[in-house]
Amino acid sequence: MSHVLMWRAADAGGAVAPRRIVKYDDADGKVVQSSAAADAHVGVSGRAAAASGGRVEIARVGIADIEYGGTVARGALLTADGDGKAVTAAGGNRVIGIAEVSGVAGDIGQVLLVPSLH
Repeated sequence: MSHVLMWRAADAGGAVAPRRIVKYDDADGKVVQSSAAADAHVGVSGRAAAASGGRVEIARVGIADIEYGGTVARGALLTADGDGKAVTAAGGNRVIGIAEVSGVAGDIGQVLLVPSLH
């Protein structure tokens, strides 16, 4: 169960699917789906999809629902795959948070949001 303490609205710089990791786009106030483990992830999109130019809600603080892109064990550090889905991070990857539950690709799990700063 999610428990988001802070949501922030942003403009979608491209299509953003529900429950995906996002990063800032090329202009202030815009986000796009993260597409690599090295991206500077800033949050997780909400339950509604957004078309390019639309508004998207971004979970920034708390525990958010997130779609898994592979097998994830609870307690694992999470990063983004090529579609903004959560996968287990390797050393040196940018991290969006910690998995609260185990799951496999396609499952909706939860992530304790703790974005890395490196």
